[in-house]
Amino acid sequence: MALTTILITLLTITLLTLIPTALYRLTLVLNPTRNKPLRHGRRNPSEPTHLLIVLGSGGHTAEMLAMLTRAVTSPDPAQKLNWKDYHHRTWVISAGDSLSAARAKEFEEMATPLSTQEDLMAGKVKKATDIGPGTYELVTVPRAREIHQGLATAPVSGWKCMVACRELLMKHTTDTRDGHAAMAAEIDFPDLILCNGPATATVLVGASVLLRFFDVRGCSTRGKMRTVYVESWARVKRLSLSGRLLSSVVDRFLVQWPQLAKDAVGRIEYRGVLV
Repeated sequence: MALTTILITLLTITLLTLIPTALYRLTLVLNPTRNKPLRHGRRNPSEPTHLLIVLGSGGHTAEMLAMLTRAVTSPDPAQKLNWKDYHHRTWVISAGDSLSAARAKEFEEMATPLSTQEDLMAGKVKKATDIGPGTYELVTVPRAREIHQGLATAPVSGWKCMVACRELLMKHTTDTRDGHAAMAAEIDFPDLILCNGPATATVLVGASVLLRFFDVRGCSTRGKMRTVYVESWARVKRLSLSGRLLSSVVDRFLVQWPQLAKDAVGRIEYRGVLV
């Protein structure tokens, strides 16, 4: 009896210690003002910058590519995105979505030469020739949930997607130097994750939070995997399920209708129509 009491007491003390510690750690991980990715030099051509884009199927893919096309072709320097600033791009596509894969390839074939041409026209010859076109890859992961899939089997498919997303995020990780910074010449964790609502994106962001929570290979210490979520243009009055789940998790949360941000709290921002 006495042994049972001691064990219960020890368990209680352990839980009372671990739970507040875990909650405090989570607040640090989810803090949108956390450190930016640690780099060895600003725009260092020998240090790849890694962008990860999550494509859904159908409307999600169309909106994401429309937004990126608008950004890379914008005449406004304040809004323009130079595609070559991201030396490596990872496109995440759900299993069976061949259309999104084809459209991502088409975008790469358009955006990369455009950035090089604009650098040359602006007289930035060194930037146009030193950085190069960069690299990209298309990575397929299991769907988090199939259309019309029953709720009973959804956790199984969600778990398979989570495992695949974890492996994807760690695919290019390098051994840390002094436990702090990765080798400059190698591709690392994604610096930026861009998503807009598919269920796969929700699972992938969850996987990135878990990796940062445990600071796997220094990803949290080095400010990796900052996440930008753009709510669908079709969401006029209410956030999507993915949006509601991620509104307090991602680093920046952008909506395209002012009424969605009017009474919102936290990270929701209105920046106009982006597609």
